[in-house]
Amino acid sequence: MPQKTADELSVAILRRLADSPQASQRELARDTGVSLGKINYALRALIDKGWVKAGNFSRNPNKLGYAYLLTPSGIDAKVTLTRNFLARKMREYDRLRAEIEFLRQELDANPNLGPPSAAQQPSGSTKRTTE
Repeated sequence: MPQKTADELSVAILRRLADSPQASQRELARDTGVSLGKINYALRALIDKGWVKAGNFSRNPNKLGYAYLLTPSGIDAKVTLTRNFLARKMREYDRLRAEIEFLRQELDANPNLGPPSAAQQPSGSTKRTTE
């Protein structure tokens, strides 16, 4: 799996916390596909930026541990990061689509392109080396 950029991870965390503020760091790590240590580091960064507020509800018998709440600036950041993420992914998609179309046209124009099958290889083409 490709490694997530800091912005991609931030978007993933902010989106998950918007839906489930009570999600544990372990759940966030599992859902985002990164290590628990990386989630802890990323959450600390989001808290330091003022985008997330951590509340301790362990005194309440109906809650366990922390709840991570998006602040108003966190909600704004989520929207901005999501918009930028979507624009970047759309550009990647457009580039891939154009490359796929180019390759299809190339194959249509040259149906003999590609690795030769075993039947097409000349006999005796096995290369031997002596030491």
